[in-house]
Amino acid sequence: MTLRTGGGGDISASAPGRCRVVIENITPRVDAGRFAVKRALGEQVVVGADVFCDGHDELSALLLHRHADEDQWHKVPMKHLGNDRWEARFTVTALGSSYYTVEARVDHFLTWRKDLAKRFAAGQDLDVDREIGARLCEAAALRAGSDAARDLRSWATRLREAPDDAAALRLAEDEALAALMAWHYDPQLVTLAENELRVDVERERALFSAWYELFPRSCCTEKDAHGTFADCERLLPEIARMGFDVVYFPPIHPIGRTNRKGKNNSTVAEADDPGSPWAIGAAEGGHTDIHPELGTLEDFRRFIARAAEYGIEVAMDIAFQCAPDHPYVRRHPAWFRWRPDGSVQYAENPPKKYQDIIPFDFETSEWRDLWQELTEVFRYWIAQGVKIFRVDNPHTKPFGFWEHLIGAIKSEHPETIFLSEAFTRPKVMYRLAKLGFSQSYTYFSWRNTKWELEQYMRDLAAPPVRDFFRPNFWPNTPDILPEVLQYGGRPAFVIRFILAATLSSNYGIYGPPFELFVGEALPGKEEYKDSEKYEIRCWDWDNAEHMRELIARINHIRRDNPALQTTWNVHFCETDNDNLLCYVKATEERDNLLLIAVNLDPFHTQKGKIRLPMESLGLSPGHPFLAHDLLGEGRNIWHSEWNAVELDPRQLPAAVFRLYPRLRREQDFDYFM
Repeated sequence: MTLRTGGGGDISASAPGRCRVVIENITPRVDAGRFAVKRALGEQVVVGADVFCDGHDELSALLLHRHADEDQWHKVPMKHLGNDRWEARFTVTALGSSYYTVEARVDHFLTWRKDLAKRFAAGQDLDVDREIGARLCEAAALRAGSDAARDLRSWATRLREAPDDAAALRLAEDEALAALMAWHYDPQLVTLAENELRVDVERERALFSAWYELFPRSCCTEKDAHGTFADCERLLPEIARMGFDVVYFPPIHPIGRTNRKGKNNSTVAEADDPGSPWAIGAAEGGHTDIHPELGTLEDFRRFIARAAEYGIEVAMDIAFQCAPDHPYVRRHPAWFRWRPDGSVQYAENPPKKYQDIIPFDFETSEWRDLWQELTEVFRYWIAQGVKIFRVDNPHTKPFGFWEHLIGAIKSEHPETIFLSEAFTRPKVMYRLAKLGFSQSYTYFSWRNTKWELEQYMRDLAAPPVRDFFRPNFWPNTPDILPEVLQYGGRPAFVIRFILAATLSSNYGIYGPPFELFVGEALPGKEEYKDSEKYEIRCWDWDNAEHMRELIARINHIRRDNPALQTTWNVHFCETDNDNLLCYVKATEERDNLLLIAVNLDPFHTQKGKIRLPMESLGLSPGHPFLAHDLLGEGRNIWHSEWNAVELDPRQLPAAVFRLYPRLRREQDFDYFM
């Protein structure tokens, strides 16, 4: 039940000397409330608190929550879980910031009712106690509105005039009276938690999405031609059929010519080399301009509109760095770092050098102008219809800058989603998430063994990390071709795809190379040979050797099964074979139960037994239940907690079972068999 209060958002200060309750350890909270927790529309915030006081009185605690635009608090009674721990929850229903806190008090009515029952059981006289209860009702009536006041006075009279103590006890234990007293308590006795905590609410796509990355210049129809936005439009029906809802473009801006990189990151470019899209800026413009060979701004806006017709959003890459010939370098030289010899400082991570890129100097005395300009870059593209941004290397820019920028943009456009591409130390990744990034790339690309995957998921799914860090799993990127994809062949691609798409509710693939099983790397490196970062790859979109049907099937399963639409509900199952990774994902109501089994070995068939967490899934040993493989379409009737699987990587290295726990009648089995 949700209670509402009047009188606005300010909660009047209570009298400390009369307020005996202590409130501690409110969760969720991030860094003692310094940062907001994250939720998407429709998600719940489960709030817990330690609430206690001196003596043996009964307590009542309320969860208070309101949206930033609301003046009134909503109040939800908290449940006592035991050992002084209390809990309640609320559902977020509006974008932007909401706030929550806890109030608690000694509940004199509940204390009186408890003691009344004890005295009655002991055979004691209750005349005085009945009068105390009546006076509690009359005091509450003075705080209530007219209708409630009338009812409370009536309860007081009935307690006094009850024919005997047993009748009085029955009146005292009536829940209608308890509800009235819960509404009209004495505010002077309320303890309010010291701080309000914040939850930032984003739209559903921040929680559940499937990304498809492609270079628009490689959407060409003829070899050696430069692809355009118009060429990309013809791919939209197939991308939509595969079930992707986000198409992500690397930078689409003019590419610098000074120190342009050649094929395979060569420092010598041929005349026809297109350069790296991340070397942004040339005579044609900079971060708010479009590479002329891709098309015009109108072409880009048309692509966004066409994608929307298929239920797809366009994610845009924002990389805050410049080519040497970016207009910023000429107009704002103070935004860059200059060496003693008069040359500009190029980007480098010694011994690596990026001769085609100049980083911004965020320690410049003109940092305010720099911050404002870069914030305007986001505003410009939002005005063109872009609502999702993949941000390149945010960990190489100041944390304060991102807190300012994301806060400003989300205050104006709370529907905006930011994906952080920061492959760096965990604490740095986490800080960026706390500052407002909606999703984050992760170390999933390098987690391969059963132990590594289980431990990593437990780290991500445990508080407080789960309250601010949303992982987005990518089995490959233009920068990363993991070893397992280099040597594991088609089975490795299938394994890594199914893991990414079922462990995390947000995932993506660097599309054409992944679906075509491209695994050729530069010798000794996790980098693509003939990388699309440095040349145009006119992919054979009609190649029959692809995994599009499996991709479409998995995305269909994700959309049909709410258990796969969150990351935090994973439960790993015991197996007798370490080459088998098995995990359960279930909705809170247990009306959607999935068991995913994956063979982590791309070379050999693996078989073994899986131990299901029967009780937590609502399954009863000895009672049959159906396991329907949504991938292979096989069906099994299982009866116990241990069940056998066998997975051949050359056929299908995984199974996604939907479990039906309540099938009891013979006709139920006939329906599914």
